[in-house]
Amino acid sequence: MPDDLPRHGRAPLAPRVVGTSPPVRCRSLVLAQDRDYDFAMRRTGSCLFLCAAFLATEAPAHPHVFVEVGMTIVFDGEDMTEVRLNWAYDDFFTMLLLADLGLDSDGDLTLSDEEQATFREAVTEWPPGFEGDLEVESDGARAALAPRTDHEAHLEGEAMVETLTRPLDPPVAAPLVIRPYDPSYYTAYDVTGPIQFEGREDCTATVEKPDLGAANALAEDLLLGRSPDEIGPDEFFPEIGIAYAQSVVVTCGS
Repeated sequence: MPDDLPRHGRAPLAPRVVGTSPPVRCRSLVLAQDRDYDFAMRRTGSCLFLCAAFLATEAPAHPHVFVEVGMTIVFDGEDMTEVRLNWAYDDFFTMLLLADLGLDSDGDLTLSDEEQATFREAVTEWPPGFEGDLEVESDGARAALAPRTDHEAHLEGEAMVETLTRPLDPPVAAPLVIRPYDPSYYTAYDVTGPIQFEGREDCTATVEKPDLGAANALAEDLLLGRSPDEIGPDEFFPEIGIAYAQSVVVTCGS
């Protein structure tokens, strides 16, 4: 595999399967790449859990992180001005991140003020090159997204929740298509809702699922016959995340 091909993820790791490659773009890999397994064992008190965690993390599989998405779509008059996102990460990734940061050593899933500050900083400081895993189209044309605002992170039960607002610059009119997705498909975004509207009462949203058969066929073709679920976290994966993306189709008016 050529060395200049990008891996999924946002920072180079010590290679396990393929050769080294340049920095990459999946923030989830950066957040979890230095996992402290000894801390995880102390937290759970279970060697069995630790072994399961290791196997689940090291086993080949794609994607590796799972995020449930909710959103509020904001209008000013006829135009969409911003989208407020709610990302809830899977419990396992949350545990790994807390372990990596050395937080919640008592395992009660309650962070002190100092721990919360550390947690928020780690989650909300996006690395260079990460564009936010979001695409908005207006009448078939890709809309320009302004820098994020109101960016926060906290725990809800056993899940890390990241909230942020992405303004549109300039605002755009419906019909709209909103796609949260990781181009490298290291992270899978699932639009589970709720999808809400602010500023208009005549809009509806429909979540369109991807054609997974076609997406897998494309991946296998580009991976020379290998299935996506055979690809490990440090291996090359083509940037075809859009083929796996869910689309939130927004229509307004009669």
